[in-house]
Amino acid sequence: MKISTKGRYALRLMLDLAEHQNGSYITLKEIAARQEISKKYLEQIIPVLNKSGFLKTSRGFQGGYQLNKEPKEYTIGDILRVTEGNLAPVSCLECSPNTCPRAATCITLPVWEGLHKVVNDYLDSVTLADLLERKQSFYANDYVI
Repeated sequence: MKISTKGRYALRLMLDLAEHQNGSYITLKEIAARQEISKKYLEQIIPVLNKSGFLKTSRGFQGGYQLNKEPKEYTIGDILRVTEGNLAPVSCLECSPNTCPRAATCITLPVWEGLHKVVNDYLDSVTLADLLERKQSFYANDYVI
């Protein structure tokens, strides 16, 4: 499994909104500048996040984007599944129930199911708030004498 640029940038966009939330809307131009991501690329990601109910939007002067919920309510798994689709390591796990004609006799299926479970459990255990806490503790220990 490899997370695409779209998934990685969506996560960075959501983290930026979480980190800079102060009650006002944040423009894509600001996010693009801070994250060093093309505004045009972010414009392709926003509709996916918006359609999933992750964002609040405001148009016009002082318009932009906000998180629809608190950072602790967004898991990394949720964000990646919205942008990447199913995170299954093999195609036969993309639908439930498994429709592969070999599923009943496939000796490798338990390996892929285990990997799928571990990846999803981990990504669902980490929230935007968790990543922001890690960032704060990382920079809290960065001092110069």
